[in-house]
Amino acid sequence: MTTRRLTVAQALVEFLAHQYTERDGQRHRLINATWGIFGHGNVAGLGQALLEAGQDTMPYLQGRNEQAMVHAAVGYARQSNRLAAQAVTTSIGPGATNLVTGAALATVNRLPVLLLPGDIFTTRPADPVLQQLEVPYAGDVSVNDALRPVSRYFDRVVRPEALIPAALAAMRVLADPAETGAVTLAMPQDVQAEAFDWPEEFFADRVWRVRRPAPEYAETAAATQAIREARRPLVVAGGGVHHSEAEGALKAFADATGIPVASTQAGKGSLRYDHPADIGGIGHTGTAVADDLARTADLIIGVGTRYSDFTTASATLFANPDVRFLNLNITGFDAHKLSATTLVADARAGLEALTAELAGHRVDTTYEAEYRTGKAAWERRVDAAYAAEDASVRPSQTQVLGALDAVVGDDDVVINAAGSLPGDLHKLWRARSPRQYHLEYGYSCMGYEIPAAIGVRLAAPGTPAWALVGDGTYLMMPTEIVTAVQEGININVVLLQNHGYASIGGLSEETGAERFGTAYRFRSADGTYTGDPLPVDLAANAASLGMEVLRASTVAEVREALAAARASDRPTCVYVETETAGTVSGAPGAQAWWDVPVAETATRPAAVKARENYDRHAAGRRRHL
Repeated sequence: MTTRRLTVAQALVEFLAHQYTERDGQRHRLINATWGIFGHGNVAGLGQALLEAGQDTMPYLQGRNEQAMVHAAVGYARQSNRLAAQAVTTSIGPGATNLVTGAALATVNRLPVLLLPGDIFTTRPADPVLQQLEVPYAGDVSVNDALRPVSRYFDRVVRPEALIPAALAAMRVLADPAETGAVTLAMPQDVQAEAFDWPEEFFADRVWRVRRPAPEYAETAAATQAIREARRPLVVAGGGVHHSEAEGALKAFADATGIPVASTQAGKGSLRYDHPADIGGIGHTGTAVADDLARTADLIIGVGTRYSDFTTASATLFANPDVRFLNLNITGFDAHKLSATTLVADARAGLEALTAELAGHRVDTTYEAEYRTGKAAWERRVDAAYAAEDASVRPSQTQVLGALDAVVGDDDVVINAAGSLPGDLHKLWRARSPRQYHLEYGYSCMGYEIPAAIGVRLAAPGTPAWALVGDGTYLMMPTEIVTAVQEGININVVLLQNHGYASIGGLSEETGAERFGTAYRFRSADGTYTGDPLPVDLAANAASLGMEVLRASTVAEVREALAAARASDRPTCVYVETETAGTVSGAPGAQAWWDVPVAETATRPAAVKARENYDRHAAGRRRHL
């Protein structure tokens, strides 16, 4: 047997350089690059290995924050339809624990990322080492064990030869569309530097075929019968439509059957916004037409969705007493939700099978006319939210979105994750292509947007990427602006200054907490944060990190600045002070409920009233059995 003597870290880097995915005959490199911040736990192991391998073997990307590096890798994986991913290496201690939030985000959203945190010495020559957590009841626990519950696969490589099965298992999970998420290989720092004689076969090109499992005949027959019997069916398109690249199959299904399609945050863009059957977002942040149809639907056809509480309006949306569910999903776990008839299959394969079996079947013309009328009415509400009769005034948040809508091309990517923007975007954004709408709303992590925009640009270098952030989100994680500047990645950041947590401020008001602790202001005499706005200048901060900054004070200036940003060849920030008087954003209100528990007993009138409203809405919850 031919062998090669390498350290464990060198062997891992060489192995990763030869891993590929393949779907529909197209091959992709599985691990495209490695992000890294170095410390004593990985600098002499993986750091040395990456240096020795060189950029051609394994491109290295320098990050500024470990969580942000994971976000960038997740943005890359999503833009790549989960067929390509990136790795992230850190030192031990805080470098490793900073991965936890990013790992949770990746796993919740079913997006692949390989995490390679350094770990404490296996041989324990000195115990404890710098940054080691001592656990009195267990000598084999380190802070890396915090990554176990947020990883789809976890292993600790405690011996050189253990790398072979661990690395193979890691690739299997990353490439499996039903299992993927964060994968963690904890790398003890002494083992990283240890040499071993590796079989050459370990470094041969290896192709992981991404399956498109077809549905079973019996399940297809049952699903077809359910659709034929339904009078008011409704498709709920989730992120699985995009991951499977099933947008064309969904369009063919909708064209043939006339069944309307609503979308979750992850599924928006599954149909182009102007398709006659596309009725927009569904759930708490959905459109009026989608939510009205959901309340009266007798069959909900979930395609690639996991039915979060925002989608189901906390189990109050699907109100028809006779409603049933049909779930097409690649995982049995999600397919069986809501006591559904199941179609466990790849989204594209399942939709193609249903379309073929339903040949000649179409919903009643009166139903089509009903939802098309509702769609047209909602489009008029979008127009009103985007409109600005006076372009010389300070813009509302929705007017900024309207200006952006007029600037972007069909393939631009708009990225957001938290705050009041997800609701406005889900209701209002007119998605023109499958990848344009990039909302991370499974974990809704503040700080995701800027690093994710970098990941999108790395996956699609010629595609304009727009990170939409409020001041609260910006302050969480502006660090990777430096990375974008360093690498010449011309992301566009649209920074909306509204002096606090606008979304949570509105929720606080609705739930009787009276916007407590949600404004960025000085303290008043009563100790609350209700004084003057803080004199922060986030535009100056972005400029200090190397961005070109365009300040826009009016609607007209916003339009000009967005156009200039899109034309720029360097990282650019459009800074806008938005109008917040009277309403958070200018968008239509919520069309469905969301369950956030309210104090059952209180003395303040706002909380008492909020509890009354809560009890009224909560009475509509139901279990679909």
